Amino acid sequence: MARSDMYRKLAWTGGDPRQVAEIVNNLVEGKSNNTGSFSTTTFTTSSTLTDERIGVNSVIVIMPLDSNSAAELASIYFDSFTQGSCTVHYGNHAAARNYRYIIVG
Repeated sequence: MARSDMYRKLAWTGGDPRQVAEIVNNLVEGKSNNTGSFSTTTFTTSSTLTDERIGVNSVIVIMPLDSNSAAELASIYFDSFTQGSCTVHYGNHAAARNYRYIIVG
């Protein structure tokens, strides 16, 4: 499935110098197609994070979007990595916690 917030990719056969320069310049500026966001589910302790870019060797780095989400950082963790998803574990709360993430690998 194509994502609407993705930056342009080169064809597997490469591209002309202008296309290559655009892609490289975007990477230098931090635009690398590896970000996303998720919210925890209320009154549960885990949920599935689904993203086609997740793989079995991925590392996910998260950024809390509010103070309640920041307070949760000590207890949040990821496991059960498969191609396209992983499980996020967190505390049981009445209000959802909101995060952005990057996927590496």
